[in-house]
Amino acid sequence: METTVLERFLKYIAVDTMSLPEKENIPSTDTQRTLAAMLAQELKDMGASDVKMDDHAYVYASIPATRTDKKIPVLGFIAHMDTAPACSGKNVTPRFVNKYDGGDIVMDPKTGLCMGPRQYPELLNYVGQDLITTDGSTLLGADDKAGVAEIMTMAQYLLNHPEIPHGAIRIGFTPDEEVGRGADLFDVEGFGADVAYTVDGGALGELEYETFNAASAKVTVRGFSIHPGSAKGKMRNAVLMAMEFQRMLPEFDTPANTQGYEGFFHLDNIRGDVEQTVMDYIIRDHDMEKFQEKKAYIQKVARFMNEKYGQGTVDLVMKDSYYNMKEKLKDHMYLIDIAKDAMDELWIAPVIEPVRGGTDGARLSYMGLPCPNLCTGGHNFHGKFEYIPVQSMETVTKMLLEIVKKFQEREW
Repeated sequence: METTVLERFLKYIAVDTMSLPEKENIPSTDTQRTLAAMLAQELKDMGASDVKMDDHAYVYASIPATRTDKKIPVLGFIAHMDTAPACSGKNVTPRFVNKYDGGDIVMDPKTGLCMGPRQYPELLNYVGQDLITTDGSTLLGADDKAGVAEIMTMAQYLLNHPEIPHGAIRIGFTPDEEVGRGADLFDVEGFGADVAYTVDGGALGELEYETFNAASAKVTVRGFSIHPGSAKGKMRNAVLMAMEFQRMLPEFDTPANTQGYEGFFHLDNIRGDVEQTVMDYIIRDHDMEKFQEKKAYIQKVARFMNEKYGQGTVDLVMKDSYYNMKEKLKDHMYLIDIAKDAMDELWIAPVIEPVRGGTDGARLSYMGLPCPNLCTGGHNFHGKFEYIPVQSMETVTKMLLEIVKKFQEREW
């Protein structure tokens, strides 16, 4: 008996796989190894070939070709196992809303925490469907355990039905995508795919081949502490200087004030005291020239602060995370066409918009593996209002199978 995509999803979200940006090792948390080992064993049990979990918790597997009369490029499917550090993924307690009626969803009866169409009007698209939400204390983990579950369910179906013609298929699961390191140690050559899809998008129909250019910036501000009663002319408060640094960034270039192709500076975390305060930023823009301008601007602010308060007051460490994958996919637009055709077969309306974020596929595309991004069916990722319709996960699984079909039918 085949395991359903829902059963897999519920099993995977029970494992806390939150990644941590401050940890340099991969994976950044040992709990990711737990899920990786689980997936590797499941792949072996279902009969996949070349199953491997490496020392850094990357999982690889193969589904051998059933059609040998035609040379078909090797196709990969990739998802990430970790969840975002922005919200806890420990002890996830899913709530089930059967045949959603279009009203408010009570997530926590004790506190009265609700989610409804006034805040999230897209909920009305799912009236009559079965939703999975959180209990309001954690994220859900659909990003990207829904993608993992959908790929695994597709794999099981293909392995159980060898009469279905297809070329060779590769499967990959990565750690630490949410902290920008998911592709760092991905073995593109060993993976052996010619092209691939990440399954890491949002609502049903999303199809993405443009991402942000992305960088991270760690700003360390150093001050002097002294007794407040005798501090005049002596104390330098690192917290106040950090606030001054933030005020010098463009006020409206923030996630809450931008959309579409507009980039931003995002202060993701601030911590510290009078002696030292640390701020973690992410910098994003789809346009490479504007991206470089944003990085130059934050460097200018750091220089100004050091000129004002003395060298060594502000330390800025900036690192590029990934680049807009459109540049690498423009010669592989047939991947987009195949995905659109697969959606059309299932009466899914394709939604092609720039990703206001990134995926492992952005990095992998620059590593030689062209890799657009497919939807998972989930909404409101990285927070307690995350949810996913069961029917969307089921449809995405069918869509992956349809892509496999379209891929082998194409004239290469």
